[in-house]
Amino acid sequence: QVQLVESGGGLVAPGGSLRLTCVASGFWFENFGMNWFRQAPGKGLEWVAGIANGGVSRYYEDSVKGRFTISRDNEKNTLYLQMESLRPEDTAMYFCAKVDGYTWSKRIDRKGQGTQVIVSL
Repeated sequence: QVQLVESGGGLVAPGGSLRLTCVASGFWFENFGMNWFRQAPGKGLEWVAGIANGGVSRYYEDSVKGRFTISRDNEKNTLYLQMESLRPEDTAMYFCAKVDGYTWSKRIDRKGQGTQVIVSL
């Protein structure tokens, strides 16, 4: 079955960087678009970034444009989110998610358990 395992979260000072990793299994990774979502305490799930199956087309939520970079390695079945210039408002649980369908969208088929990012002094 589909499994998505995130890692790389942690505590970082404002202005710092983190690289999140999501290892996928149980499906043909290279055929599907992928997304990162986040959920801050007391708030709903927020889409952050997405990438089409080939890795060329990438999409970003406005507040992370220029700071976050989504990428993928289809040979390693792995999705990444490089986060730079982190802000306290980036604090959240971050989830990777498999797109529902072969065309990229924000629709979630499956998501992982998440990795916690805390941006604080």
